[in-house]
Amino acid sequence: SKSRPFGHALVAGVDRAPLKVTRRMSKKKITKRSKVKPFVKYANFNHIMPTRYQVPAELSPGSMCTDQQMDTADGRVEAKKLVKSLLQEKFVAPPPDKSGRPSKDVLYLRKKLRF
Repeated sequence: SKSRPFGHALVAGVDRAPLKVTRRMSKKKITKRSKVKPFVKYANFNHIMPTRYQVPAELSPGSMCTDQQMDTADGRVEAKKLVKSLLQEKFVAPPPDKSGRPSKDVLYLRKKLRF
């Protein structure tokens, strides 16, 4: 497009991950500590680093927001709210894998990736 004359991708991710939760914490404190701050933006392909991690198909940013939403400020706010609700839901109750344990595909989002 004219606004972005380079190869780009729509990226959604975690800006601030939830904090650690223990059993002794109250429900109020657990809900406060399990909040996620998301981001939604366009990124140049040259600035994206591929990793070995794969996100499940239901978390794809294309299904969360559209190019028309990204054109307006209100649309970006709505997209962030949708991403936030989806990510918080996945953090609180990660989907199970084949063996019944929480899926590793979503659990890695809790940690800061170190390269």
